[in-house]
Amino acid sequence: MGEETTANDENVAETKPSPKLTLLPLVFLIFYEVSGGPFGVEDSVKSGGGPLLALLGFLIFPLIWSIPEALITAELATSFPENGGYVVWISSAFGPFWGFQEGFWKWFSGVMDNALYPVLFLDYLKHSFPVLDHVAARVPALLGITFSLTYLNYRGLHIVGFSAVLLAVFSLCPFLVMALLAVPRIRPQRWLFVDFKKVNWRGYFNTMFWNLNYWDKASTLAGEVESPGETFPKALFGAVLLVMGSYLIPLTAGTGALSESSSGEWSDGYFAEVGMLIGGVWLKGWIQAAAAMSNLGLFEAEMSSDAFQLLGMSEIGMLPAFFAQRLVTWSKYGTPTISILCSATGVIFLSSLSFQEIIEFLNFLYALGMLLEFAAFVKLRIKKPDLNRPYRVPLNTFGTLSLCLPPSLLVILVMVLAAPKTFLISGVIIVVGFCLYPFLELVKEKRWARFIPEDPRRQVLGVQTESQLDEEHGDESSASLLP
Repeated sequence: MGEETTANDENVAETKPSPKLTLLPLVFLIFYEVSGGPFGVEDSVKSGGGPLLALLGFLIFPLIWSIPEALITAELATSFPENGGYVVWISSAFGPFWGFQEGFWKWFSGVMDNALYPVLFLDYLKHSFPVLDHVAARVPALLGITFSLTYLNYRGLHIVGFSAVLLAVFSLCPFLVMALLAVPRIRPQRWLFVDFKKVNWRGYFNTMFWNLNYWDKASTLAGEVESPGETFPKALFGAVLLVMGSYLIPLTAGTGALSESSSGEWSDGYFAEVGMLIGGVWLKGWIQAAAAMSNLGLFEAEMSSDAFQLLGMSEIGMLPAFFAQRLVTWSKYGTPTISILCSATGVIFLSSLSFQEIIEFLNFLYALGMLLEFAAFVKLRIKKPDLNRPYRVPLNTFGTLSLCLPPSLLVILVMVLAAPKTFLISGVIIVVGFCLYPFLELVKEKRWARFIPEDPRRQVLGVQTESQLDEEHGDESSASLLP
């Protein structure tokens, strides 16, 4: 009898609830999912043959890409306020097979994206510490950064959210200072310079797309957000303004203050040199420190989304139950430890690829997933017109088609411009996903691993989730009286 009581006590203490995300941390988590500041936008000047195309890109692309994606995310994330995000949307619209493919593509794309940030972190530091350019020092540094940031993620999502706020303030301040110092040196005609002979269209579109995507990633954390129906739309709106400002202010200041002949020098890490030319060595050092901190925030936000996506897929029975475990024996902070470790392992293996290779691979897989999301958005409007939508994009069916058309054409263009190597590797990943789903179904059927039983009340079947019932019917005590 004593042993049985102990076992029951362990089951009761199996999970520990973690604090919910509120509006401000969510704004900055979305900011870091998408941007993290102007670090990495320098290539848009070089590949665009000058400042003109770079500035036009960051003015126009948000209108045809970022805003539609944010609106769609706001509607679907509040309609399905649970971990898993777009996996649940696609499953509801097209069935679990395509929901699994969406999750596999987006998780792989996210891990590829996260592999960039330790690399960018060291690329900024090597301007002051050249030893980091040597393999003997670079590899241990990459491993140390990855393990340290993974531990912070393990400590809890609320810590990651508030860390994002502090990191963003520190990372953006030097660019505000740089913009103020640049004002006397700005010549507006420099913004109009473009050399079409030097335009690299593939690099230009990939840089633009990478710097303005991932608005939907925060939806994988919807189950961890306080009052998601009210919080998500506000957070997305605030993040759109923050992202556009963080790109346009430094770019207009830097390109307007420096001569047109410097356009070819704009590449990853060049903002540090811009800071030195405008403000001196102290500003260069501040920007390098800000870049380092920003990449830490980007890593944390991306890993949180990737880990909670695996957790969400496990909660709806697509992956074995151990991906959803928040056991006290594994994590006293209520975080999905195994999912975090799985994402961290992928980051370590992919960190050896080059910056441009990683961008092109992750863009291709992400673009595939976005086409499915746009299709699901339209189909759910037709298939489930009475679905509870706490936030609804104010458009009819034709309007939703019109909203999805421009970003769909953009992602198709990005895919068409991909290199043959990208088509090959992406094709292999797609085939693996197609084979993995029936294999996991076999594992579930043969009971080779434990899966969480699917709740018949889930919104995948078009029924409200418990979190929505809580929002509609007040406190927990009133919700518990419902049949």
